Amino acid sequence: MIDENLKKIIKQIKTYKNFLVDIQTKLTAIPALAPESNGDGEAEKAKLIETIINDFNYDSIEKINAPDDRVKQGYRPNVIVKFTGKSDKKTIWIMSHMDVVPPGDVSKWDTDPYKVVEKDGKLYGRGTEDNQQALVSALMTLKALQELKIIPEYTVGLAIVSDEENGSKYGIQHVLKEKPDLFSKDDLILIPDAGDPEGIEIEVAEKSILWAKCVIQGKQTHASTPEKGINAHKASAHLIVKMNQLYDIYNTKDKLYDPPISTFEPTKKENNVPNVNTIPGEDIIYFDCRILPSYSLDKIKTQINKFKKDIEKQFKVKITVTFPQYVEAPSPTSADAPVVKAIKKAVKDVQGKNAKPLGIGGGTVAAYFRRTGLPAVCWSNLDDTLHSPNEYCKIDHAINDACVFAHIMMQK
Repeated sequence: MIDENLKKIIKQIKTYKNFLVDIQTKLTAIPALAPESNGDGEAEKAKLIETIINDFNYDSIEKINAPDDRVKQGYRPNVIVKFTGKSDKKTIWIMSHMDVVPPGDVSKWDTDPYKVVEKDGKLYGRGTEDNQQALVSALMTLKALQELKIIPEYTVGLAIVSDEENGSKYGIQHVLKEKPDLFSKDDLILIPDAGDPEGIEIEVAEKSILWAKCVIQGKQTHASTPEKGINAHKASAHLIVKMNQLYDIYNTKDKLYDPPISTFEPTKKENNVPNVNTIPGEDIIYFDCRILPSYSLDKIKTQINKFKKDIEKQFKVKITVTFPQYVEAPSPTSADAPVVKAIKKAVKDVQGKNAKPLGIGGGTVAAYFRRTGLPAVCWSNLDDTLHSPNEYCKIDHAINDACVFAHIMMQK
C-alpha cells in the first residue's frame, strides 16, 4: 500500500529530471580512475560529492581515508553520511562507489565518455550507470523527503566508497576494518550495483571464483619441422578441451543461481609467436571458473592439476598452473532477511512487479558484508551497460530506484 506521504514523495521525485541530469553531468566530468588504470583515485570526485551533500540537512558526515601512496593525495576517500530518522534502532544504508573503469577503445563510443549526453531517455557517459545512478537516485529520494519536510522512519546512511572496481581494498574493506561497528545486523544494507531492467532481481548470493593461469612450456621450432620441437600451443588447445570435462564432473544445479550451474570457461590468451611459420615453445592461457558454493575450490584445484599432468604426459610439455583469484563464496543473505522483504514490498507497490531473490556468478561488494555476518543485498533497475562503450543510465530507471528507496525509507 502507498500512503499519502509516499504518494507525495514519489510525485516530487518525478520532477527531478533536471537535478538528475545536472548531478550526473558533474560526476561524469571527473574520471575517478584507480591507479591500476593510470588514474589518480577518487579524491576530486569525493570533494564534488561533499559539495553536493552540503546542500542537504544531514546529521553527520565522516571521511574514512585509506592510505595509498600511489595517488597524489596519498589516500582513497570513503564518505559516510547519515540522515536522522524517527528512530535510530537501525539504519537504512545505500552504498555506491565513486570509481569508474576506463572508457576502453574510445573509437567505439558515439560520444565523449566523460561528457553526459542525453538521448532517447538515456544519459550516456562513463560511470552514469556504474555506479553514479545509485548515488543520484539516493540523493533524489533524500531531496524529496527534505523538501516535503517528511522524516524517514529510520536513520538513513549513505556509504560512498572507493576502489570497488579493483577489489575494494581501499573501499568497503577498509571501512569495515576501521569501523567494525558502523554497520549492524539489524541494518538494511542495499547496494544498487547489480540488477536488471525490470527491477525484479534481488541478489542475495554469489558463486565462488577460481581463476587459473596455465603456462605451457614446449620447444620452439620451424613449423615445417614439427618433429624437432614441442608445440605448446597444441598442448594448450588440448588442455582447454580437457578442462571442459569439469562441466560433467561438477554438474550440480541450484535454481537460486543464474545460471544454475558451475561454469569453467577459457578466457584470456597471451600472445605466443608473431609469425605463422613458427611453432610456439610457450603458450599462456587462462580460465575463469564460477563455482556453486556446494563445491570445494580445493577439490577443483586438485582436478585441474590432474588434467595438467595428463596433458604433460601426452605432449611432453611442462605446465605451471597458478590461481590468481581464489575466492570462496560467503554464506548467502537469507531470502527471508528484512532487507529482502523490504525491497520485495517496495517493488511490488511502486513498480507493480514481483521481485525475487537469486544468486549470480559475478562477485559483488555485498560479499564483504556477508563475510562479517551482515545481510547485504544488491538491487537496482539497470540495463547492465556497465564497462561497455556507450554506457548509459536510463532516466526512468534512476527515478524508479529513487521511488523504491523512498518506499523502503517510509516502511515502519
